[in-house]
Amino acid sequence: MSELRTQKYFDARPQSVGLAREFTTATLSSWGLDRLSDDVRLCVSELATNALVHGTEPGRGFLVMLSNDDNVVHLEVHDSRSLRRDSHRPHVHHPGPADASGRGLLLVEMLADAWGVESRQPFGKIVWSRFKAVAATLEAACSPAAPAVPSGHIPSLHGPH
Repeated sequence: MSELRTQKYFDARPQSVGLAREFTTATLSSWGLDRLSDDVRLCVSELATNALVHGTEPGRGFLVMLSNDDNVVHLEVHDSRSLRRDSHRPHVHHPGPADASGRGLLLVEMLADAWGVESRQPFGKIVWSRFKAVAATLEAACSPAAPAVPSGHIPSLHGPH
């Protein structure tokens, strides 16, 4: 299979997170990877929110890039805030039950097969995650008790993190 790749730039505004989810869902659907849509969509939502809240410099937005190569979907969110020191490096938090935020990268870690952070040149960073498309397809094919999901059904992910 040859590599499929697409990307889209989003302005630094709250509505962009929803637009990034829609872009991701449409892309995966066009690639025939609807079974990965929920996990990748949730991860792009978390990474785009982090980029918007923590990663964009004033007047700059963020970029979402998706690729599919050898049945691995690669999601990248590029932002403009550089990794100046370890305290700015995105990392998984383990919030308490009463904490209202801090679960984004924990969700990414749980849903993705791998994730990480890289510096971006000339400035900024890339937070990426990978999803094995083959595993999702094989799991569905081998699971006769899997519940049917109506075509186009996508759970709502609106609201603050």
